[in-house]
Amino acid sequence: MLWRLALSSMRSRGLTVVLTALAIALSVALVLGVEKLRLGAKISFADTISDTDLIMGARTGGVQLLLYAVFRIGAVPNTISWDSYQQIAARPDVNWIVPISLGDSHRQFRVMGTTPAFFDRYKYRSGRDLTLRDGAVMSDLFEAVIGADVAETLGYQIGDPIVVAHGVASFVQHEDTPFRITGILDKTGTPVDRTVIVGLEAIEAIHVDWQDGAQRPGTPTPPETLRQMELQPKAITAALIGVQSRLQIFTLQRAINEYPSEPLMAIIPGVALQELWGIIGIAETALLAVSVIVVVTALLGMAAMMLAGLSARRREMAILRALGAGPGTIMGLLLAEALFIAAIGAVLGIGLLYAGLVVAQPWLDVAYGIFVPISGLTPRDLLTVLAVLVAAALVCLIPAWRAFRISLADGMSVRN
Repeated sequence: MLWRLALSSMRSRGLTVVLTALAIALSVALVLGVEKLRLGAKISFADTISDTDLIMGARTGGVQLLLYAVFRIGAVPNTISWDSYQQIAARPDVNWIVPISLGDSHRQFRVMGTTPAFFDRYKYRSGRDLTLRDGAVMSDLFEAVIGADVAETLGYQIGDPIVVAHGVASFVQHEDTPFRITGILDKTGTPVDRTVIVGLEAIEAIHVDWQDGAQRPGTPTPPETLRQMELQPKAITAALIGVQSRLQIFTLQRAINEYPSEPLMAIIPGVALQELWGIIGIAETALLAVSVIVVVTALLGMAAMMLAGLSARRREMAILRALGAGPGTIMGLLLAEALFIAAIGAVLGIGLLYAGLVVAQPWLDVAYGIFVPISGLTPRDLLTVLAVLVAAALVCLIPAWRAFRISLADGMSVRN
């Protein structure tokens, strides 16, 4: 009887109820969407690099090593000598190792020197390979492969020349040794998209005529001569390592950290990524707080709607009291209305959430590299919906208490 009466009362105020339910639906879709996006971003962030057991670099902080070796952020504090790199690479517990050399840039994009093995060994998003959108991997000394963001931002095509700048944010160019673009990578949503990749020997070649950060005076060495030189690196920035067996990860990590010839360190990418996510996770907390505030605002709007409608429903309340309805019935009626509206809003919000995921999932993946899986509601999502219903019941206590205070005589009296 009470639920039927609540539905009849809501039908009489159809437009107001629909708008209130829609406001709750949007807020529920927002708070659940933020949670889905948070989980997707966290998973995608953790999958920036996968199937790499260790990252080796000069001794520094673990997060700092991860930032410059994987995300190309920050300055390189020190380098690894080529002799040390070769000794680590020769260890029987090392399955593969890929050197990385950083330090130069091209129009604010970082330039990375490495070997062709990088394109085979670098994995992201749980083992996905790097793929070329166009062209091929560099085969000549002065060829380069660029990430998708570099190509899109600068409008580059296969065969275009590029000139590398000495250092980061530098106006000094290696104009005597230009590179030619031979390949453009597909979008990955990782720092590779913002990287210009050249050969490790190319990094040595463009610095043959440089000393102490400045070009030596005189005629630069011709590219033909550079191609005939032995361009073995003197040092590298970092190295990606895969071990023969996962059981050897900690043994190799300890051996690198205790390497006697120079101060080195090795980090496990997953551990460092979790540490870095903990540092930048304040943003997700702030976003979640904003979405919760939106839900609270929608619920308060529902309470305000019910309070505003009490003046028009004074006679209705008085008639119910005259027919024998007690205070509990009056309060129960408003409670039932609030729960109905909140439940309708929650169901609509879940529908909006999944409709939005279907539309936004491919766009987020291509544009930002954030893969948001379309899956069922998690226990945390269900608790969120339950919390909305409970909060709706709590905020409706204010208009319910107000309706209870309306007296029978006040409701039946004629008001001028």
